Amino acid sequence: MTLATDHDYRLLIGGEWVSATGGYEVVNPATEELVGIAPNASVSEAQDACAAARAAQKAWAAVPMEERCALLAKVADIIDARRDELVALTQAETGATMRVAKSMQVPQAAARFRYYAQPTEVLVPLPPAIMPATPLAPGGIVGAVEHRAPVGVVACLAAYNFPITNMAGKMAPALAMGNTVVVKPPVQDPLGTIRLCEAFEEAGFPPGVVNVVVGDTVATAEAITTSPDVDMISFTGSTAVGCRIAEVAGGQMKRLLLELGGKGAAIVFDDADVEMVLAQVSSTWTFHSGQICTSPTRLVVQRDLYDEVVGKLAAMAGHLKVGDPLERDTVLGPVITAAHRDRVEGHVASALAEGATAAAGGDRPERDRGFYVAPTLLVDATNQMAAAREEIFGPVIVALPFDDPDEAVATANDSPYGLYSYVFSGDTGRAMAVAQRLESGNVGINTLQRNHEAAFGGFKYSGVGRDGGQWGLHAYSEMQSIMWAG
Repeated sequence: MTLATDHDYRLLIGGEWVSATGGYEVVNPATEELVGIAPNASVSEAQDACAAARAAQKAWAAVPMEERCALLAKVADIIDARRDELVALTQAETGATMRVAKSMQVPQAAARFRYYAQPTEVLVPLPPAIMPATPLAPGGIVGAVEHRAPVGVVACLAAYNFPITNMAGKMAPALAMGNTVVVKPPVQDPLGTIRLCEAFEEAGFPPGVVNVVVGDTVATAEAITTSPDVDMISFTGSTAVGCRIAEVAGGQMKRLLLELGGKGAAIVFDDADVEMVLAQVSSTWTFHSGQICTSPTRLVVQRDLYDEVVGKLAAMAGHLKVGDPLERDTVLGPVITAAHRDRVEGHVASALAEGATAAAGGDRPERDRGFYVAPTLLVDATNQMAAAREEIFGPVIVALPFDDPDEAVATANDSPYGLYSYVFSGDTGRAMAVAQRLESGNVGINTLQRNHEAAFGGFKYSGVGRDGGQWGLHAYSEMQSIMWAG
């Protein structure tokens, strides 16, 4: 499908598509060609969007949940109907391979809207309590329910790696629970999200329930996060930005859901299935060029198995095609921008300067255009190197040996992050015991597969709060306890 680079992308404020005061170019990271001109909102336009969401919230919350969910189902159907167009646009602005774009970037967005289109009970009954008499009140049997009330206006700020899917995971549960939203797409690839939000108008959402603000300045973003009209901020992205959001939001006691950086450790015991380990750990290279916060970027291998795993992984890297993401046999596409490529390469250079060795990669692929990074494996490293401690968000794995389980756990936990870690072992009992000692919000045992009903979030600097599955409905609710004497 040929993309229309002259499409008129606009802001959505209070039910009206508004031309922004400025614009900026969005380029294809594989070709460096223009994808489109994103609207660049001013501070006042961002404030207008927050005010529109506030004005619409009470009426939207009063709509029965069944009707709100029916509209979400319509959005899912519209996304499915526009799948080819959205895949082409999202692939162009993210640089994802077609396999990733067709399987994860767009279909998963529709799936998330469809999942939260199922009405749920907002009154959760609790067991009655027999309470003795106190100076406060007479004794009796006290009944109670938890009422899941809307938070109000939610600012949704998504990450650039999966802009549509990530945004859908925020918008769908927030809207289902009766909140209105101000959507702030990622700066690098906002166009697909704008087209996604056209579906809400077609589905029949009332004006002001969904608002879209695009901007490439800190001032515009902070006009949203500091707005008195915004009650909650849901952000996925870097830890540095998440910390700034928490700082500016704290003075207004805004509710926060922050899914931030990761530096996943994959602990590999000497009884692990090596081929399974290679297939899954190599996803740091093969799945969206390592631009995934849950990637197993620290490979912590028991010493007896270390040389075999490292040797086979290094050999694998040489057979992975880096190139045009539109070609069927391409495994690694580009990273998102030239600046990010420089950052990834800077981490590799820093590790080499500190004494690490590149068992694979370490240099820039020979490409005429595009922001490409070779699949890189760093060995002879320590857990104190910046490349082993900071989130690189690129196709770079750091390998570290260990001798016993205590050392493996200590190495994995010696990190400011705690989002997703992994344990590979033929002894699943031992793996379970080790998993429970890891300071990580999520742990995979012999798998990178997700259970989408499980709560998702991180320990330490990996974030605040949990969403995913039914936990998403809790995340976008205020819990109100209602009691009565029976």
